[in-house]
Amino acid sequence: MRSDARRVTLVARSRSTPDRDWDDSHSSATRTIFVDSFAVLKYAIRTGIVDMEIDIERVVVDRAATPADFLELLSALPHEFSGDVILISENDGAFLSATGRGGDRVLYSLAPKDVRFYLEAHGLVTGRMAIEHRLTA
Repeated sequence: MRSDARRVTLVARSRSTPDRDWDDSHSSATRTIFVDSFAVLKYAIRTGIVDMEIDIERVVVDRAATPADFLELLSALPHEFSGDVILISENDGAFLSATGRGGDRVLYSLAPKDVRFYLEAHGLVTGRMAIEHRLTA
């Protein structure tokens, strides 16, 4: 097995959630690891960061949890984790928790177009949806 030096994006999604155009290819900017259950996400974060020293850059919860679950996840983040945590809802809006200047977390509300921009800007999706949208518009 070869070593993969890319930073990790953890994506939690339920098995029944329609798939996005995730870019999980070897040429993508980030290494995407999918977790098919929100229930194991806290464990995966703690184990990955604290025990295995994996460089987790961000966590994406894609239509797999409630806002209350999201807040519980944020409250349980290890202090070593400074990456983004984003909760995407069924309507493709989202809440984004990011680290602010002083090290505290700030919470942003994102519209669906902002979510798509975030995913594309970080190289997490292929852009296939944007291309298809331009072709049908």
